[in-house]
Amino acid sequence: MRLSLKMALAALVAAIPALASAHPGHEHTTSFMTGFMHPMGGLDHLLAMLAIGLWAASLGGRALWAVPAAFVGTMLVGGGLAVAGVQVPFIEQGIVLSVILMGALLVGAARFPVAICAGIAGLFALFHGAAHGLEMPLNANGAEYALGFAAATALLHVAGIGFGMIVARFQAPIVTRLMGSLIAFAGVLLAFA
Repeated sequence: MRLSLKMALAALVAAIPALASAHPGHEHTTSFMTGFMHPMGGLDHLLAMLAIGLWAASLGGRALWAVPAAFVGTMLVGGGLAVAGVQVPFIEQGIVLSVILMGALLVGAARFPVAICAGIAGLFALFHGAAHGLEMPLNANGAEYALGFAAATALLHVAGIGFGMIVARFQAPIVTRLMGSLIAFAGVLLAFA
């Protein structure tokens, strides 16, 4: 088994415990855990972040790290803007649109220069970050909360990358396109929810 496939499988296995406890109703005692659980609890966030990882894996090369890094970095900026009281317009619409468009990018096997792909990911991340920042509990430590939602986001990206690498290993790009269509369809349903 090649090293990259082993790493992909390890990433997926590492993501399972976090995904299993993603349902609401758990009381979290730290700001880090509150931030960590936030992306896990919303289908819109979960789908967009997995889609970013899948897209990065399908692009390969530098995009494998640049696209997720752009998402996490810009998401932190969006969270900081919200905490600072700066209004980011159309947050909910931007989040739902990110799910639909990320699904469409996967369906179309869209390939652009890495900088453009990172820019697309960053644009979507601004909305997700602003939502995380707005929903931060008043008693939370902002830095710990941000670290938590950044860690969860990165873990979801790694899970998407891992799945995408497994798909690539078996040379089954149709699976990535099928996942993209499911993600886009879920985004459309979220738009009307």
